[in-house]
Amino acid sequence: MEIIPAIDLRGGRCVRLVQGDYARETVFSDDPVEVARHWEEEGAPRLHVVDLDGARDGRPANLSAISEICEAVSIPVELGGGIRDELTACRALDLGVQRVIIGTAALDRRKAEGLASALGESVVAGVDAKDGLVAVRGWLETTGTKATELARQLVSLGFRWLVYTDIARDGMLRGANVPAMREMVKAVPQARVIASGGVTTVDDVRKLKEAGAAGAIIGMALYSGRLTLKEALEAAC
Repeated sequence: MEIIPAIDLRGGRCVRLVQGDYARETVFSDDPVEVARHWEEEGAPRLHVVDLDGARDGRPANLSAISEICEAVSIPVELGGGIRDELTACRALDLGVQRVIIGTAALDRRKAEGLASALGESVVAGVDAKDGLVAVRGWLETTGTKATELARQLVSLGFRWLVYTDIARDGMLRGANVPAMREMVKAVPQARVIASGGVTTVDDVRKLKEAGAAGAIIGMALYSGRLTLKEALEAAC
């Protein structure tokens, strides 16, 4: 299982939010490039970058920082936040991003199918959920669509990678929602599912691996020192 440190960008800075709440922000660094280099030096196989301004506003807003991160590291970078059409996705890929993550756009069947067809494995579907229901607009709104149902639809359209985020756990340091991840993996056996939200301990990593997760995105636990990247990497082996 792959361990992927998260770098969340807001206003060009590296921050973390609690449950996706923009009013509950902690700034960890004014230099995202330095943070990216640090995780690469610590052994990260990949970086998960989220443009929080883009997620909220519907268009990428931290392209300069994203470009600098891609130039500064040799490991792959995946990007989410505000990527809702093929043109925006291609612009991100041109910056050096290896794969892009779409969220809200995944709810539009025609648009999602077009992105999967055009970009193949360079596009990943982000399924963000609270209480099992899909959340959109930077997690500001919850829909009536079940996360597992959306995942099945996306796989039927050609997606083979999903990032499943439990936003109720995100930034809370209370552990991953392993049962929900197990249910998601069972729902879409044709796809590889990356877990996100609440990963706090070595035990979380081990249980997510046992649940069938292809990867785990870790943010607050790494930045707060509750979990080291070395510990996570060892637990994932």
